[in-house]
Amino acid sequence: MLKITNQELGRMSPAEFSAASKLPIVAVLDNVRSANNVGSFFRTADAFGISELVLCGISATPPSKDIHKTALGAEQTVGWRYFENTGRAIETLKQEGYTIIAIEQVRGAVSLDKFVRGEDKKYALVFGNEVEGVAQEIVDMCDSAIEIPQRGTKHSLNVSVSGGIILWHFTFL
Repeated sequence: MLKITNQELGRMSPAEFSAASKLPIVAVLDNVRSANNVGSFFRTADAFGISELVLCGISATPPSKDIHKTALGAEQTVGWRYFENTGRAIETLKQEGYTIIAIEQVRGAVSLDKFVRGEDKKYALVFGNEVEGVAQEIVDMCDSAIEIPQRGTKHSLNVSVSGGIILWHFTFL
């Protein structure tokens, strides 16, 4: 085996990426406190062609040295907007026709391995704070919830890891 060089990957330029069509999926970050986690979401959104990040509450926003450290420039190619209040963001996204899904362990959540994305739907996927998760008042506003099945002794994953798993699933399955 021989590693593929960056030139051989044939990636789009930032301008080409900005002009390219995106999946009708947004990731909503509900008070994600770590700028590094926010940066990871930018990088993942870029990798999977997600249309936008919605940053809420205490979530850091660009420009930020710590976001840049993990985003590696994706904060310049992925669209984003900021809402001081996550509830207002959810209301706005509902008005824009998005189905709102909490990524959270709640009663009635669908296991990710059982979830099938509707081809004609727009999705807003809500990811929560590293300690508290998605706030209950925000869960109450969601149309449904998805839970990532786990086997180990821990009951959660890092929020940016959860983002990678969920966004990959929504992109490729």
